[in-house]
Amino acid sequence: MNRILGLIVIVGIFWSCKSGQNYQGVEVLTYETYRTDELDRNLDSMLVNVDTLQIDSAVNVQWFEFFPDEVLQDLIQKALDNNQDLEIAAENIQQAQASLVIQRSQMLPSIGYSGAAQRGNFAGFALGSTQNVFSGFGSVNWEIDFWGKYRRLNEAAKANILASEEGYRAVKLSLINTVATTYFQLLEYKLRLEISEQTLNLRDSMLNIIEERFDKGIIAEIDLNQAQIQEAIAAGSIPIWERLIVSSENLLSRLVGELPESKTIGIELLDQPEDIPFPEVLPGELLVRRPDILIAEQDLIASNALIGAAKANRLPNISLSGLLGVAGSQFSSLGSSGASWNMGASILGPLFNWGALQRQVDIEESRTRQAILNYERTVLSAYEEVENILYSIESLKKELIARQAHVDAAVKAQFLSQERYNQGVTSYLEYLESQRQAFDAQLNWAGTKQQLLTAYSNLYAALGGGW
Repeated sequence: MNRILGLIVIVGIFWSCKSGQNYQGVEVLTYETYRTDELDRNLDSMLVNVDTLQIDSAVNVQWFEFFPDEVLQDLIQKALDNNQDLEIAAENIQQAQASLVIQRSQMLPSIGYSGAAQRGNFAGFALGSTQNVFSGFGSVNWEIDFWGKYRRLNEAAKANILASEEGYRAVKLSLINTVATTYFQLLEYKLRLEISEQTLNLRDSMLNIIEERFDKGIIAEIDLNQAQIQEAIAAGSIPIWERLIVSSENLLSRLVGELPESKTIGIELLDQPEDIPFPEVLPGELLVRRPDILIAEQDLIASNALIGAAKANRLPNISLSGLLGVAGSQFSSLGSSGASWNMGASILGPLFNWGALQRQVDIEESRTRQAILNYERTVLSAYEEVENILYSIESLKKELIARQAHVDAAVKAQFLSQERYNQGVTSYLEYLESQRQAFDAQLNWAGTKQQLLTAYSNLYAALGGGW
């Protein structure tokens, strides 16, 4: 009994040991608040260990709270229910989970069986006699994970599962963002089409007046030509926006898993909110919110675990095995003469491999250093993306105010120029220029409004979203 207890203690001591080092986390340079002055943030920097951070549930804003347009909400929900890319990402999780089950099975005893029925002249029987031999055996084989090789591989498999789950989140965030930005583009194209059609109607009416005046000899042919040019410019822009509208609708159809069809819109671009509240997510919180950062960290954890597995390959494998079976010349009498059995232990280890196993350790250590660099690069890229979007939102708000002032002044100037031209006070060239400026000002406003809404959508994804 004492020997058995001693053996159990020894096995327990070895079982608690694992080759390689446990993952300790990575220190990365971050800062307390963003640099955007408009948001009252500063650049006090500090070092944060990613293992010490936690997610505040208060910042988990649902996407349907972030996007108030009900039509857009419906499109996003359809995409989440039907999109193939999201389903592919879900299958990746299933594959990673299955791989973990396979990896865990390597740590457990392998139990098998065999059976045979033979007829022939076997050694030990009378010469020339033919005998039947029936046998059945059960076997057990267990490679004891003394050095933690399989436990390290198990760590890597778990990290792959978490990475695949974050990959699913990344696809989900990207899908929501793509649907939203495509919808905002559709709103822009529809508004641009409306502006172009209104401008075309105005220029058609003006062209009719110019033609009447030209027929009466009141104006020169150059004025008629200029009016025809402006009418053609407005008419030529309409097919452009119609084509882009169809393209955007087809893209939305594919994203939501439907055949190409026209799409209705909810809140028009003019009425879409210009200020969308978003949660206060500090830079350090990005480290535990953004899927790309979390994926990079899980890749690092997996790489670190594989170093331990590679080191364990340089040590001997210790296995226990056992066999229990019966044999006889009559199937009905199997076991009557007693069962045969054996048990034992074996050790198998490398002796000379010309440095191959050490080189494998070097490779895994190099891959881990690469994973650290990739993690650091991902973090810095995340900070860059969020900072750029935050600044874009603030600058686009200012630009939109200026664009609106431009539209108001240009439309008013167009009306006054037309009145002055009708009264013969100004030239037709001046009126055409005011027309062009009003047309361009309205189109530019539509483009800026779409960029602002897109920036808000990008911000939702850049902050890691909320579920």
